[in-house]
Amino acid sequence: MQEEFLFSGFGGQGVMFVGQLLAYAGMAEGLHVTWIPSYGPEMRGGTAHCFVILSDKEIGSPVVRYPRTGIVFNLPSFDKYESEIAPGGLLVVNSSLINKQITRADIEALYVPATGIADELGELKMANIVMLGALLTARPVLPLAAIRKALAGHMPAHRRHLLERNFTALERGASVSLQPTR
Repeated sequence: MQEEFLFSGFGGQGVMFVGQLLAYAGMAEGLHVTWIPSYGPEMRGGTAHCFVILSDKEIGSPVVRYPRTGIVFNLPSFDKYESEIAPGGLLVVNSSLINKQITRADIEALYVPATGIADELGELKMANIVMLGALLTARPVLPLAAIRKALAGHMPAHRRHLLERNFTALERGASVSLQPTR
C-alpha cells in the first residue's frame, strides 16, 4: 500500500499542519512517511501546499507528480490541481469556498462544506481538520483514532484549549459523506 496526498490552500488555512498531522499519525501507525512542504511568496495569504506519502514499504522518492488524492482548500488550488490528480483518484473540495464542480470523469470528488462546519464549531481554522475527517472516511488509510492521538501529541501549546473542538471537527468531517461523486 502506498497513498500519496496533496494538500493545498492559502497560507494560514492550516494546510501544512494537517499534512504534518497525517504524517505523524502514519508514523505512529508504523508506516513509512514523507512530508514535503512548499510555500508561495507569502506565509499568510499566499499559496501553500504539501505532499504526504504513507506506505507500508520504504518510499523510493518523496517526489509526487500525480497524487492519488488531492485536498484543496481554496479556488486557486482547485484550478491548479484538479488536472494533477491521478486517474482513479479523489479530489476533496472545500465547498464552502469553492463553487465549482470537477470537470474530469476519471476522478471522484468529495465536496465538504469545511469552512461552514468550522464556523458552526466556532473556529474557522478547524476547516483543515474537518477536511481530514472527510478524507479519511472516503479513503480510510488510517483510523480516526490515529489522528486524535496525533492531535493530542502535536497540538501547539497555544492551541491546546481547542483540542476537544478539533476532535469534534474531525468527527463532523467524517460524517459529511461516505460516498465521493463523479
